[in-house]
Amino acid sequence: MRAAVYHGPGDVRITEVPVPSPGPGEVLVKVLAAGICGSDAAEFARPRLIRTAPDGTPDVVVLGHEFAGQVAAVGDGVPGDLAGQLVACGAGVSCGTCTQCARGRTNLCRSYHTLGFHRDGGLAGYVTAPAAICVPVGDSGLGADTAALAQPMAIAVHARSRGRVHPGQNVLIVGAGGIGAFLTYACAAAGARVWVADIADDRLALARALGADQVISSRATSPAAALADAGLEAETIFEVSGTAAGLEAALQAAHPGAVLVAVGIQEAARPARLADWTLREYDVLGTVAHVCATDLPAALDLLAASPAAWNTVAPDVLPLADLVTGGLEPLGAGRPGRVKTLFDPSATQPRPARHQVH
Repeated sequence: MRAAVYHGPGDVRITEVPVPSPGPGEVLVKVLAAGICGSDAAEFARPRLIRTAPDGTPDVVVLGHEFAGQVAAVGDGVPGDLAGQLVACGAGVSCGTCTQCARGRTNLCRSYHTLGFHRDGGLAGYVTAPAAICVPVGDSGLGADTAALAQPMAIAVHARSRGRVHPGQNVLIVGAGGIGAFLTYACAAAGARVWVADIADDRLALARALGADQVISSRATSPAAALADAGLEAETIFEVSGTAAGLEAALQAAHPGAVLVAVGIQEAARPARLADWTLREYDVLGTVAHVCATDLPAALDLLAASPAAWNTVAPDVLPLADLVTGGLEPLGAGRPGRVKTLFDPSATQPRPARHQVH
């Protein structure tokens, strides 16, 4: 089968590799659509999640943690009726027995690892995955192209849960690319009044289409000023950009009692006035990955509710041969051309994405 194999920074090769066999508790998935995100582009630049040897040599691994496909075979202990079903994969693997898993927080498992970074992933013709993290698309009627968006939508669902979003509240989302777009839709679907800030007009237009009540061009005004002009306070603020400017904008917009959810990863050290956080009683929360058992099914339901919305998010599907030049490189350079880039491992030419419900 053809697979996108990571060999190191700037070195991803589309090569022929053997089709894997499912082990006990696993399924073999024929991949029909797979996406990439900023984490893939970051690994392409420099390994952060992919393990490296003491001499700095990274593992050789097949990329791809956002994918959907048809179950082609099942391993021992997996119900046979799963064969032939279309599934979306959550990609994150947990042990099920540690303290965090026992609490239902499988995303914080002591041995948590991810397909596409720590073991072979779904940017390939076939992939093996634990059956427990493969959710049948079933009655949702979604096709593979839309189901391949379930993993990033699950990230947004989990962030929404962390932020305790509820109907009627004012939510501010700083950063509308990638997860920010999915989070906009998820919060609007929960009945919140959603304000979205970004520097890119096309992202703001997409946020509007995905349910944002108001959008703010951060080049023209600050989110704090825009909300103040409207006489509103954001109860929950999501910082999604991962930038210093985005974090500063989120903090400026925070009133006493606000919930601040750090979705984007702030890699650089930043000074902070913790006294303000204490005296204003901010709830400052992190969010990472998703809880497969609850967030992934909820993500599929959200995707099925408005299938036409995803034509703008992921309008086309590229062949695997275009992964580097059409996906990883432009995404890493901040010029992806689309919110979500999908790939079909069996395709030889680009094709329009199919997001209708069957």
